[in-house]
Amino acid sequence: MLLPLVVGLLMQADDWRSFVYSICCCVGVGLPLFFIKVDAPRIGKREGYLIVALGWLILCLAAAMPYLFNGTITTFSSAIFESTSGLTTTGASVLTDIEAVSKGMLFWRSLTQWIGGMGIIVLTVAIFPILGIGGVELFVAEAPGPTSDKIHPRIKETAKRLWLIYVGLTILLALILFFVSGMTAYDAINHALTTMSTGGFSTKNASVAAYPAIVQYPILIFMFLAGMNYTVIYFGLMGKFKKVWSSDEFKFYLLCIVGLCVVVSLTVFYNTNLPFEQAFRDSAFQIVSIITTTGYVSADYTTWHNGITLLFFMLLFGGACAGSTSGGIKMIRHLVFFKNSVLEFKRLLHPKAVIRIKIDRKVVSGHIITHILVFLMVYLILFAIGSVVMIVLLGNDDQPILTAIGSVATSLGNVGPAIGNVGPVDNFAFIPEVGKLWLCLLMIIGRLELFTFLIVFSPYYWRAN
Repeated sequence: MLLPLVVGLLMQADDWRSFVYSICCCVGVGLPLFFIKVDAPRIGKREGYLIVALGWLILCLAAAMPYLFNGTITTFSSAIFESTSGLTTTGASVLTDIEAVSKGMLFWRSLTQWIGGMGIIVLTVAIFPILGIGGVELFVAEAPGPTSDKIHPRIKETAKRLWLIYVGLTILLALILFFVSGMTAYDAINHALTTMSTGGFSTKNASVAAYPAIVQYPILIFMFLAGMNYTVIYFGLMGKFKKVWSSDEFKFYLLCIVGLCVVVSLTVFYNTNLPFEQAFRDSAFQIVSIITTTGYVSADYTTWHNGITLLFFMLLFGGACAGSTSGGIKMIRHLVFFKNSVLEFKRLLHPKAVIRIKIDRKVVSGHIITHILVFLMVYLILFAIGSVVMIVLLGNDDQPILTAIGSVATSLGNVGPAIGNVGPVDNFAFIPEVGKLWLCLLMIIGRLELFTFLIVFSPYYWRAN
């Protein structure tokens, strides 16, 4: 909170007091806890899950304080919604006039997404070894996606390398947006923070649609990079391009985006009056934005074609690569599910044959396949239950079903824009207060890959030795 405080002072914004009050509250609660010593020689999996789940809930509460102290957001549920959307990199907002918000507060919105992008727990493991506790359990519970690749065997060194790449790409994009694209330094930094975190908060009411092509193309490229597995990015930076291309998930990710860009671009070009370059740019930008769960908006895709609207709703269940900062189900799960479904036909014809799924030329074990199938089932069940609850809570909304399924799908997937009255040009300010808290819970569950959060509520968790 010191950073937006300084930004507020430099930009002569009258919001620095709200950060002072928030810092005092955090220090007042945190400092006494820091000096409480407990006998905990080892942090195991059970403790790791609980620390992550409670840690995110507490962080969302703390991150909401500046909004309330400043009066930018006046209700508790709306402030929690904005802070949760930021830390989970969802990008949904309750602010109706973003450009009227003070500079320090907008920077705080962007910063919460950047922190949440790689995960506050990984940051703690990498930067604050002074805590003196084991970190591997926390990293496993926090790291997005089912990946076992390790850049370095020590978890602290791995986290540092991940953050080095993360920080480096953020700085590079900010420099490109400032020197090449001509954005102001303030806007360039904010958009770099929210692009690499696949968050999507913008400093403009129209989001990225407020900027010309020279701004949109760099953001498009870096959104794509942000959706890649950071292990793959690391190998690419080290010049190990064979390892990059040997990643089945990366090839699947690239194929999906290229294929969708071709289909949607041609459809938009033939069904609208847009020139081909803009049709391609808007289509590619929105596809990458939704798949990577960034949530930036360069055009209103709900006005293009009903079939495209349906397609973009389906993309809310996508997600980019595991080991990236994106949310959603992730490409690797879709790939394993697709391969398993295709091979099931072969198993029916050859019931005695041993037919195994391979990813990156390695056999996928049965328990991983089971885990992915259960994940998909739980995800759909949560979506169904969440949608029913939202339909009830929305009440007199003119499109209750579309708005409900859109808001739940985008919250679980940590995307941002959806369909219905929460489309790309709308916001979540009209959602009832209880509905906002419900969506906050779904954002956190989705951000922590379902099981990390839900396992705390299972009876088996509390019975374990």
